Formats: sequence, structure tokens, C-alpha cells
Amino acid sequence: MLTSHELFGFMSPTLANDILGFTFETDKPAYKATLAAVAQAKHVRPVFLERQPREARHTAMLAALAKPNLEPAAGALLRVWLVKKHVAMLVDFMNALGIPHENGAVDDLPKTMDDEKLKTAVEVLLGKYPHEAVAVYLNAFNEMNAAGWANLQTMLESDPRLQLGNAA
Repeated sequence: MLTSHELFGFMSPTLANDILGFTFETDKPAYKATLAAVAQAKHVRPVFLERQPREARHTAMLAALAKPNLEPAAGALLRVWLVKKHVAMLVDFMNALGIPHENGAVDDLPKTMDDEKLKTAVEVLLGKYPHEAVAVYLNAFNEMNAAGWANLQTMLESDPRLQLGNAA
């Protein structure tokens, strides 16, 4: 299972920049919290990063987010991006699985999921959304939720369309 910081380490720079840029544009508090966490990890004041050109700042932030000590910040950033930018993907996944939800959010997930239902739901996502975004979502979903479905983990490890770095 890939953790949030590992996802940032394996995803394409284009997607990583999209996540950070989206958060910068749409959720200033989340962006500032991420910036503060990175500054603290780098032992600098946030203003030091804020004064850098955005491209250089984002490069430094993304490099830091790929490290284990920034796991909480990386996880929070992924959740913001998924819940705000990709709510349709979350909703499609829950609908395809037949799990009751509120805008893709679920209080209690089943402990296991039927293989055919899961395969169908993943195919729905892969047919509608960029493969790399789907791979990040499914990895984050399986890692951040208590369910941790073994069959989803097997799909993530074996399906080349769900491998990060093989964006289709």
C-alpha cells in the first residue's frame, strides 16, 4: 500500500503540480497549512518559501511532501484535491460499488468488497478519468480507509493502468 508521501514521490511532476496549484487557487487555508508544514520540516520560516517564485516554491514543497516526515501534510493535501476537484470520481466509484454515500464520502465501508463489483467500479473510473488520477485516488482510498480491501490492493499492484508513472 502506498502512503500519501509515497504517492507524491511516484506520481508525475505534472499531476503533483496540478494538486498543489489547484489547492493554491481554491483552498488558501489548506495551501498555507501545507506551506507551513514544509517550512517547519525545512527549518525555515513560511515567509522564506512564500517569497520564492511559485514554480520554485512548488518544486521545493513537492520534494518535501514525498518524505515520510510530511505524511500528514501530504495526506491532507490529497484529501483536499480529491474531495474538491474529483468529487465526481468519488461519487462514481461509490455508486458503482453500491455503497451509500454523501457526495462520495462514506462513514462505514464494508470490510470486504466483491471482486466483480470492484473490477466493474474500477473500469468505470478508468473509462471516465485520467488513469494517473484514478491510481492516486484508489491508492489513497485503500490506504486512508480502515477497510483496506486486499482485492483492491492486488489490482493496484497488478493492473498496469493503475501504476503511477504509467499515466495513460
